[in-house]
Amino acid sequence: MNFDFHTHGKLTKYDEFSLKYFRILVKAAQESGLDGFALTEHFNTRHFFDVFGTLDDFYPYQDGYYLVEGIRVFPGIEVHTKEMDHLLLIADRTVIRNLRMQLQPFTHKLNYISFEKLMDLVKLEEVLVIGGHPLAHQKAYFELYPSHLEKLDAIELNAKDLSILSTTESVQEVYYLGMRLAKPVVGGTSAFHKNHYGRVYTKLHTTCSTVRDLKRAVQNEQFTVKVAPAASGMFLHNGAAPELGVWGEPYL
Repeated sequence: MNFDFHTHGKLTKYDEFSLKYFRILVKAAQESGLDGFALTEHFNTRHFFDVFGTLDDFYPYQDGYYLVEGIRVFPGIEVHTKEMDHLLLIADRTVIRNLRMQLQPFTHKLNYISFEKLMDLVKLEEVLVIGGHPLAHQKAYFELYPSHLEKLDAIELNAKDLSILSTTESVQEVYYLGMRLAKPVVGGTSAFHKNHYGRVYTKLHTTCSTVRDLKRAVQNEQFTVKVAPAASGMFLHNGAAPELGVWGEPYL
């Protein structure tokens, strides 16, 4: 099962959710060879509840995912905390909705929730917690907060991060960090454009239907991360418009 642990359903967090645009993304994911992905929309995106509310209206939800044009779409959310940005949480849709409601007082960057309080909100639920973008903007965090990092299930090798160093150096850096933290490294793209899918993905050695399945596969390291040869270059041109597929807009 080819899976992307980090995607978005809108071109920017300031846009309304468009089912037409989302279907374009799903088609691109399918054409890239993916079988599923986690829809980890930003917790402070415009009208967050419209995202999964729209999917409720148009697609069946079974086990722990929406079946969208043959693609398994697992509900998720990307949260920034006072100490660490880009925390990816994947869970049942009810858990994600409840979590977002509890995060309502913490959506402004001057008032982000603390990492510990966020973990308290999810500790009784079945949630897969991934530290996203370990190279982009927050490498120091991964060096300074080992007690927090123990609560992560994995860290992410993200396609966007591969532009920071050479692809080989970036991959080695993330895997070295994973080894030091004793955490698995999963693959994701933070895709929000059709050209992003398939640049980095996780080849799960089993088919997953629930978050529990995903979490077990990650914890048991039943997967392989795949990096496309062009992952760091083809869609990372500085100054190009978002419509061309760059990672140049506010989805960080």
